[in-house]
Parts: sequence; structure tokens; C-alpha cells
Amino acid sequence: MPTKKTTKSKKAEVNSNEFAIIATGGKQYRVAVGDVLKIEKIKGDHKKGDKITFDKVLLVDNGSDTTIGTPYIDGAAVVATLEEEGRNKKITVIKYKQKSRYFKKNGHRQPYFKVKIEALK
Repeated sequence: MPTKKTTKSKKAEVNSNEFAIIATGGKQYRVAVGDVLKIEKIKGDHKKGDKITFDKVLLVDNGSDTTIGTPYIDGAAVVATLEEEGRNKKITVIKYKQKSRYFKKNGHRQPYFKVKIEALK
């Protein structure tokens, strides 16, 4: 019988237990390498494929050690790639006062970035 030849890829091995908590857009996110998430749009001129660095890292856990910032960890960063820029579904905002003929209806679509986490540094 022929034997199946296996080859190891030369990519850097990623610890599957490694994660970080970052703050962006007034929210906190738990991220790991390979995660794809929607975040609030970041000010500035960004295009699809750009690298975005998050320096507000609150916590880093590599599986054995946990580092907690006060409030942020000095020198820690999370690198992500911008995959998509878009707007969420429309939400309807209604203001109404009964018996006074007051009715206002507005719509809103929140802009977002879809990013893929590349590295935890």
C-alpha cells in the first residue's frame, strides 16, 4: 500500500487559547487570531485591505499567563485587516405624544467596519 505523505505547513503556529480584550467605539470586544467582527466605524480614511492597529488592549491571555492593564497594557497591540465597510439595517426612531398631535418618525443606519484579526502583539 502506498503511504500517505504528510507535510507540515510553515505558517507560524497560533495558540488557540490566546485571546485579548480590546476597546474601540465605546465597546469592548474579546478577540482571537482569525476572528471576524463588526465594530463601530473608525474616523479617518480607510480602504478595504488596510491594516488597523488597536492599541487600547485591556487584557491579554495566552493560555497560561493573564496580563491585565490599568486601564490599558503598555506596548500591547492587536492588528486587524479591514474586510468590509458598510451600514447596518435601518432602525426606526419614533417620538409620540398622545392628545397633542405630536408625531416624529426618523430612520437611522449605523456605519460599521468588518475586520479580521491578524495578530496579537
